Amino acid sequence: MDTLTHALSGALVGRVLAGRRAPGAAAAAGGASGTGFGASAAARPAVPVWQMVAAGTIAAIFPDLDFVLGWISELTYLRGHRGVTHSLILLPLWGLLIAWLLARFWQRGGRVAAGWRSFYPVVCAAIFVHILGDLITQFGTMILAPFSDQRFGWGTTFIIDLPFTGIILAGLLASALWRSSRVPATAALVLLAGWVGVQATGRAEAIDAARAYAAANGIKAVEVDAAPRPASPFNWTAIVFDGERYHYAHLNTRRSEPLVATDDDNFIRRFSAPYLPVAMAQWEVRERFGNGSTRALAEQVWNAEDFAFYRWFAMFPVLDHAGEEGDGQVCASFKDLRFLTPGRDRQPFIYGLCNAADGWRLIEREAGGLRWIDPR
Repeated sequence: MDTLTHALSGALVGRVLAGRRAPGAAAAAGGASGTGFGASAAARPAVPVWQMVAAGTIAAIFPDLDFVLGWISELTYLRGHRGVTHSLILLPLWGLLIAWLLARFWQRGGRVAAGWRSFYPVVCAAIFVHILGDLITQFGTMILAPFSDQRFGWGTTFIIDLPFTGIILAGLLASALWRSSRVPATAALVLLAGWVGVQATGRAEAIDAARAYAAANGIKAVEVDAAPRPASPFNWTAIVFDGERYHYAHLNTRRSEPLVATDDDNFIRRFSAPYLPVAMAQWEVRERFGNGSTRALAEQVWNAEDFAFYRWFAMFPVLDHAGEEGDGQVCASFKDLRFLTPGRDRQPFIYGLCNAADGWRLIEREAGGLRWIDPR
């Protein structure tokens, strides 16, 4: 999920956890009963609300600091993104580090702040919410790093989801209006869970449609899945893999008639129009390795040691191009149906290999042609 939404979700968590009574406040209230001063001290939160919200925001941004891996190389970033900073195993350690740094920062700045223990719960909760926010997408999150590079993803939510972000914003705005209450922020978290539940329902319906298609056409399905798409929780790319080829269709599980959109319509309607009712879905077929004379080349590239990272990275790989390039080199590249979104000018993450004098060389295929990739 995008970093802005992560930051807002951390702020929401901070607001939910803010406003606790200070340690020993109850005792102070008892000892100063009748003075008025003790009652005021008892009501005072251990940490100002704004500091809790700021702590949640900072902690929720923290996991995406793994962008610095891109300074090493592009492949280092692809291999490490959503890795150790997104690990559930390391979460308590990251929480300790960030809570301690925040406490030291506010204490040195002369601002009122409790010790790191007061920040630890909100920091850990915000990091956890960030990890959950990535888990509901389909990109893949290495929650067991550094002990495993297996990527997990529930695939219920498109990576940018405006209603999801809107619910968080509404909760924060309502919290700003009703500053003494945590109810708006808590209600927003409940609504977020409900929204993901709606998306999970759409995913289940898309998978059911894919299974029905496979059964009706005598396809022996090895894998059945669905990739979330923008603009609606019922827009999906349903995918069936039979071991050799992918069958896929862009569909809307709740639509009974096609949605017509023109260039003058709003962007949500235009993004949603390509997804047809299940009964009218247009299924396409793509061979994983293509066919004809280029199949042997595609299989050779796919199985090459230099292409191991893409075999780990891709979920639904299909051949994009194979054959001679303009400079006489022989190349083969693959794309991932996970990122095949109707209406998008160019699909990202199209990688392959080209033969060179010293062996295979890794390339990315872009709109302007091929780009050599640092293999580190």
